[in-house]
Amino acid sequence: MPSTVLIVDDEKNILLTLQTSLQLAGYRTELAASGQVALDVVSARPVDAVLMDVKMPDMDGLTALARLMELKPELPVIMMSGHGTIDTAVKATQLGARDFLEKPIARDRLLVALRNALKQQAMLEELQALRAEVGRYDMVGSGPAMQRIFSLIQRTAPSEGRVLITGENGTGKELIARALHQNSKRKSGPFVKLNCAAVPHELIESELFGHEKGAFTGAVSVRRGKFELAHEGTLFLDEIGDMPQAMQTKLLRVLQEGELERVGGAETLKVNVRVIAATNKNLEKEIEAGRFREDLYYRINVVQIHSPPLRERREDLPALIDAFLKEACTKNGRRPLSLSPEALAVMSAYDYPGNVRELRNLVERLAILCEGPVVTGQEAAELLPRGKGAVPPSVAPFAEASAPRTPAVPVPTAPPAAPAPGGGFRPRVDRTFREQVEDAEREIILFTLAHTQDNVTEAARLLDLERGHFYKKMKALGLRRGGGEP
Repeated sequence: MPSTVLIVDDEKNILLTLQTSLQLAGYRTELAASGQVALDVVSARPVDAVLMDVKMPDMDGLTALARLMELKPELPVIMMSGHGTIDTAVKATQLGARDFLEKPIARDRLLVALRNALKQQAMLEELQALRAEVGRYDMVGSGPAMQRIFSLIQRTAPSEGRVLITGENGTGKELIARALHQNSKRKSGPFVKLNCAAVPHELIESELFGHEKGAFTGAVSVRRGKFELAHEGTLFLDEIGDMPQAMQTKLLRVLQEGELERVGGAETLKVNVRVIAATNKNLEKEIEAGRFREDLYYRINVVQIHSPPLRERREDLPALIDAFLKEACTKNGRRPLSLSPEALAVMSAYDYPGNVRELRNLVERLAILCEGPVVTGQEAAELLPRGKGAVPPSVAPFAEASAPRTPAVPVPTAPPAAPAPGGGFRPRVDRTFREQVEDAEREIILFTLAHTQDNVTEAARLLDLERGHFYKKMKALGLRRGGGEP
């Protein structure tokens, strides 16, 4: 799909000329005659890059650029000007512009700058995705339950012993399996996974062992199975309790002998694979009911690691929520959020029948729907489910009435709720309403500047104010940098 470029210029002829050049090069275009229209377009629909003039009436390009960076900090913006100076170019770069072009712009120069900006953005998004993928497999928690799991992983991972991971759905069994692999002697080999419950019974043998061309209808070529793909590495069989009994017998033979044949083939293949299995079922009861082979159970259950439900390790909730909140804000392009103690109390009272998987989804819901920068107890209560595992009525309506069970989630990016310099604002009857409002604003700004170590840009961001407006407010209140008054 072609990239969409928003062209912003108050001169119609330039807009049309640039539009023609970009469309001939295969780009889709949007046009805006002012900085405010550009902001409206970017807010309303997706745009891949912006090409914007500096000199425009009402709102100049640099002001519009600063607003765009607040709205979409990852958006590639290229500035252009017919009266460009080094100072202007430097300022544009400092504000977040990817390039600066002088008018008249040669078509080749324009296309190179745009292509480079889009390529750089694609690389940044890929890097962000890779980091998020790695982060997904980080195990978070420091309570007794997680400490036991970490200890078992440390002792078990270097061995060749097969591991059975038990626990409810959503408790992180795959994370444990990955941690075992990443800390094993096979970590340089592949980590291959198969969800036994997600594969139709008639296809699971082909998935595990592969098939030869013509083995069955639709087998148009040779296919390697999961065991072959995991050679010299680890094979993770998730939900092994759902494996058909006929397949259990064939799996047992591979585990005993380290040999297999592809479906429809006669050649015996040797495989060297460490198998880690997981299940949300009680396999001992499945054996009693005749649905799972006892000999297979003892083959896969050399070491057993139990992944407890989230309701049994509530002490890990603050760290998990903090990690998921950062991830969700980054993923959805939202400014950083934090939880108030009341919101944490509400979320700590919920039972999470879907465990960590449900917690991650609920935190992402908070990140998307809450205005922030701090999630209140009421907001958390309103967004949590009302069915199974719901927050008790005594907690849900007003979380402020309940003390949190665990410490509050750290607030890494917003000023902490602490008294401001000078003892904090207190209402007074001997001052007018306007004077008291100014007193409160003065205390807020002084405290925020102290928190950011006199970084005006960061203080303005935390208070959701434009930098220029923040300076004007400081001047109006008689404040100066350094946290003092004239």
